[in-house]
Amino acid sequence: MRWWHIAPVLALELELFPEDAWSAGMFWSELAEAHPDGTRHYTVAVTPDGAVVGYAGLMAVGGDGDVQTIAVDGGHQGTGLGAALLTDLVREAARRGCADLLLEVRVDNTRAQRLYERFGFEPVGIRRGYYQPAGIDALVMRLDLAAAPAAPAAPADHVAPAAPAAAPEDLDEPADHPRPDVKKDTPHG
Repeated sequence: MRWWHIAPVLALELELFPEDAWSAGMFWSELAEAHPDGTRHYTVAVTPDGAVVGYAGLMAVGGDGDVQTIAVDGGHQGTGLGAALLTDLVREAARRGCADLLLEVRVDNTRAQRLYERFGFEPVGIRRGYYQPAGIDALVMRLDLAAAPAAPAAPADHVAPAAPAAAPEDLDEPADHPRPDVKKDTPHG
């Protein structure tokens, strides 16, 4: 994910999570740490015409990793795109030497819970009232990366409509997305 993805990611965030959507400032803050020596890793999935249809983020500090966010556009859910995004996060957490990978998921989101279980995540606790303002509980799940099998592969006949974009260091700034004038000491939030 690069800075020019924030607007379409935010639009998707507001569509998928209207009650507890992240702000633009939160995404800017996360991306500020998404560099080779940083603690974050963010990726987007785009269609061939450049539309953002999914995104995911990882925080890795010390030997611990945390799935910060993962989302897939409603029209692309059930296609394996969520699994592709999660695979990217699991691989990046392992590459960064994380022993564990944690995440929170709404207790009423059984579809996402099944995806995480396929990857070997196990429930380890509940965070009461975690998702605000609705007060929905979060199921905390953990993946032991040292003991985890390789991420499950998509079915052989599956062709994802979109794939995660290249790593940030592999991308050049596109001409149609000039860098905004941002002051380093300006808070994003």
